[in-house]
Amino acid sequence: MISRTVLRCLLALAALVTALALTVAHGGVLPLACWYLLDTALFAVAVQLLRRVPRAQVVPLVLAGGVAVAAVGLLAPPRTSDDAYRYVWDGRVQAAGISPYARTPDDPALAGLRDPGLFPVGDGCAGWDERRTGAGDCTRINRPAVHTIYPPVAQAWFLAVHPFGGGVRAVQAGGAVLALAVTGLLLVTGREAWRAALWGWFPGVTVWAVNDAHVDTLGALLTVAALGCAVRGRSRRGRAVRARETRGRAVRGWSEPGRAVRAGVLLGGAVAAKLLPALALPGALSGLLSRRPTRADVLLLGSALGAFALSYLPYVVASGTSVLGYLPGYLREEGYEQGHIDRFGLLRLVLPDRLLPWAAALVLAVVVVRVLRRGDRDRPWAGALLVTGTALLLVAPAYPWYGLLLVALVALDGRWEWLAVPAAGQALYLTGGQVAQQLAYGTALCVVLLVPLLRQRRAGRVAVVAFGEK
Repeated sequence: MISRTVLRCLLALAALVTALALTVAHGGVLPLACWYLLDTALFAVAVQLLRRVPRAQVVPLVLAGGVAVAAVGLLAPPRTSDDAYRYVWDGRVQAAGISPYARTPDDPALAGLRDPGLFPVGDGCAGWDERRTGAGDCTRINRPAVHTIYPPVAQAWFLAVHPFGGGVRAVQAGGAVLALAVTGLLLVTGREAWRAALWGWFPGVTVWAVNDAHVDTLGALLTVAALGCAVRGRSRRGRAVRARETRGRAVRGWSEPGRAVRAGVLLGGAVAAKLLPALALPGALSGLLSRRPTRADVLLLGSALGAFALSYLPYVVASGTSVLGYLPGYLREEGYEQGHIDRFGLLRLVLPDRLLPWAAALVLAVVVVRVLRRGDRDRPWAGALLVTGTALLLVAPAYPWYGLLLVALVALDGRWEWLAVPAAGQALYLTGGQVAQQLAYGTALCVVLLVPLLRQRRAGRVAVVAFGEK
C-alpha cells in the first residue's frame, strides 16, 4: 500500500508533468511566462515532498519522474529555440561525407541534402523559426550563411543521431536519452538520491534538454561522469573498492592514475561538446595550489587537454582553420568584446563599459584561485558549481540552456539556490532588455548569497537546541 508521503509526492509530480505538457504544447489560456512560473512552483513542491519519502522509495520515484519529465518534451516540435535544426543539418552533412565546417547551409553545392523539414516550401516562410537564405529560399536553420559553431564531440553526437530518422524528432529523442542518462549517473555518483531530482524533474530539462534538444545536455553528462571519476573517498563502498584495487603492485600502479586519465578524457570531451564545461576544470583540480601536485593532477589536466585537441584533429585535416566555424562572429554578435557590450549586466551597475570584460575576468580569476587553493578534492563538483555559477552571473546570458550544466552540478552538490541563475536566464529570454537582465540576475545573485546565510543561521539554532538538550 502506498503511504501518504509517497502519494503526495506522486500527485505533485503528476501536476508538474501535466503543467510541463501544457507548457510545451502552449495549451490553455495562460501566457508562456505564467506556465514557466507554475512549472517552477510545482517543481519546488515535488522535490520538497520527495525529501520526506522513505529512502528505499526515492530512487524509483526519481527515475519515474525523470522519464515522465523528459517524455513530455517530445510532445511538440521545438518551441523556443531553432538550434536543433542546425544539429540535424550538421549530422546530415557529415553522413554525406562532408565536413560541417567546410560549407554553409545555403551553399548551392549542398542543395541535394535539403528536404522540406529544414527547407520548407510553399508555407510563406512566416514561422517564428523560419527565415530566408541569401538566395531567397526558406529555411529553419539559423544563420544559414555562416559555418557551424559546434565543436567536434557535438558534431559526433549529431552524426550518431542522424541514422534514427534524420530529423528534428530524432534529435529530440536523443536529448531525452541524454537527460535520462544524466539522471541515472547522478543517482550513481551523488551522495543523496533525492538530489538527482534537482536535475531529472527540473522544468528546464523538458524545455531546453528535450524539446529544444540543446547539446548542452551532452556536455553536462560528460562533466558529471568526469567529476564522478575524479572524486575520491566519497563513500564506504567506494573506499572498499579502492582498497581492493590497491592490492598488489600492478594494480597500485594504475588505479589512481587510471581514474585521473578517465576523468580528464571525459572532461576534455565535455569541453569539445560545448565549451562551457571548461569552467568545471578548476573544480576537478580543487586544492591544487595548497598542496604538492600529484601525478593524478598532471594526468587529469594533460588528458583533458589532449582529448580536446585530438577531437579536433580529423576536422582540422578535413577543413583546416575553418574548424573555428562561426565562433568568432558569434562572440562579436553576442556582445563579448570590447566596445560592444550586451553582457555583464550586473557589473554595468557599478563600472563603465570599457572596464566590464576586464572586471569580469578578474572576478572569475579570483574565484578560480579560491577553488584551486581551498576547494575540496572529495567534492570537485562544489568548486565546479562555484566557478560555473559565478561565470554565468557575470556574463548574464539570455540563453537559459547555458544553465543546464549548472543544474547538473546543483544536483551533485545539493545547493539548490544556484538554480536561480538559469531561472534568471529564462526570464531574460522571455523579456529581453538591460533592465530585465539586471533585475533577473540581480535577484539570482541575492538568492545565491542569502540562502547560505539563512542555512547557516538555521543550522546554528539547531546546534544550540541540541546542545541545550544535552
